[in-house]
Amino acid sequence: MATAVDKTQIAARRLEQSEFHSLMGIQVLGVGAAAPEQVVRNEDLAALGYDADWIVQRTGIHERRCATAGTSTSDLAAAAAVKCLERADVDACDVDLIVLATMSPDTRMPSAACHLQRKLGTSAASFDVNAACAGFMFGLITAAQFVKTGCSKRALVVGADIMSQTVNPADKKTFPLFGDGAGAMLLGPGEAAQGLVAYTLGSDGEGADLLCIPAGGSQEPITAQSLLDNRQFVYMNGRPVFKWAVRLVADSIRCALAHAGLEVQDVDYVVLHQANVRIIDAIANELKIDRERLLVNLNRYGNTSAASIPLALDEAVQADRVQPGDLVLMCGFGAGLTWGTALLRW
Repeated sequence: MATAVDKTQIAARRLEQSEFHSLMGIQVLGVGAAAPEQVVRNEDLAALGYDADWIVQRTGIHERRCATAGTSTSDLAAAAAVKCLERADVDACDVDLIVLATMSPDTRMPSAACHLQRKLGTSAASFDVNAACAGFMFGLITAAQFVKTGCSKRALVVGADIMSQTVNPADKKTFPLFGDGAGAMLLGPGEAAQGLVAYTLGSDGEGADLLCIPAGGSQEPITAQSLLDNRQFVYMNGRPVFKWAVRLVADSIRCALAHAGLEVQDVDYVVLHQANVRIIDAIANELKIDRERLLVNLNRYGNTSAASIPLALDEAVQADRVQPGDLVLMCGFGAGLTWGTALLRW
């Protein structure tokens, strides 16, 4: 059986075999984001035995948002989607496709996307994508393909997760990392120069047990014993995941830039999955990315899984930092192991 280190090396080899593609003629019509009002600061976790300074030093996180009881993933997704549609000046009835990236759906059946579709009042075809923290990239590229082929005119992509319901408060290494949130992006046909200049998606199930929720599926249904053993919560083997993420993301970005015939200096903004500031810093150092071009809000939201990239991107757009014609580099990575990298010409 492959060791944890071997598994991350296998994933890196998968990247070498990945193909990079372009998907132009697609534009971003609008973005939106939403997060619960309740803020949980590191100091608030002291009652559970956490050291606030340790959390900052190890993760860069100062606070995160936590959904109140009764709030569902589709509630957050709907709030982000409504803002997105308002900014795009598009009626929900004109949305003909909804792709919702999440690992924390409202129900096992039906999909959270169907709950979102009902709340928006549209008849759009709707489905979930579960690629964990890489979910938004999987959803974005999937929706872009629908638009490119003419199968969709207004495709809504949402990344939303209520991670506070998936983590064990007694797990000192995992619990303080995660927060709740949602981000949305509306796609439509665009000019020839707009769209995905280069992109790739990848998966490697050899590393599946490095980051997972063991119980709750057909392989291991929930039982009284599994609940006692806390196997319904996220489990993460942090060290090999950290090493894999830094290597995989850096190599994936290099390959995407090479495919596009560009250098890192040509990129206006870089949005990496907001997992851990040490991962972001390590990647930035290796690729010599100007910190002014990095979009980071991890310190205020924590790891929001599929929501992290659109949350950070929305803040930059609302601050008028991202402008038409800008080149935005996005990379999501996480459980699966899964990853997605794309260069988007705004």
